[in-house]
Amino acid sequence: MIVVHHLNHSRSQRVLWLLEELGMPYRIERHERDPKTMLAPPALQKVHPLGKSPVITDGKLTVAESGAILEYLVERYGEGRFVPQVGTPEHLRYRYWMHYAEGSLMSPLLMKLVFDQVEKAPMPFFAKPIAKAIAAKVKGAFVSPNIERHLDYLEGELQHADWFAGRDFSAADVQMSFPLEAAAARAGLNNSRPRLMDWLQRVHARPAYHRALEQGGPFEILG
Repeated sequence: MIVVHHLNHSRSQRVLWLLEELGMPYRIERHERDPKTMLAPPALQKVHPLGKSPVITDGKLTVAESGAILEYLVERYGEGRFVPQVGTPEHLRYRYWMHYAEGSLMSPLLMKLVFDQVEKAPMPFFAKPIAKAIAAKVKGAFVSPNIERHLDYLEGELQHADWFAGRDFSAADVQMSFPLEAAAARAGLNNSRPRLMDWLQRVHARPAYHRALEQGGPFEILG
């Protein structure tokens, strides 16, 4: 039995989603964020030294990191589903998006979250204008233009096919879901990029996506 160490409002939601797409039996071990800090609880360090989610255990094997978990699941249990055939251009695209989601796209989104929090953080009145000015400068000069460039790039990529790896839905779409949901929640992704919004609507319409929400509980992008 696969055990998903599921942290509320986190990347582990997409692990549940892929398991539902695969029709795999699994058990959820629930972990709750600290309501004040929103950090993962110390109990997760007993599963993996970094104390982060997602983490799964499969027998004696422990696998961490979203991309590694999704690849492990489709390679071991997918029976050819949700991954393009090796050696094809689609498989190369699949592998690219599996790494791009966290390696490239999440970085500016995370920076925006951090600097948004700096602007809202309680601090002495004399420091607040300085902190807000620095945060606004970094976001305006670097973070926001970077996010816009990524979203323009992704909008253009989806003109070639309905899904990121090609004509068929794959685990790469599962991997891309979290950063694009984050972009829609807090980074300006809207109907000005119709292909990306259509992709999100089709993702949210998948029955397995809804089953994963039922199993994992309420899910929202924090920040």
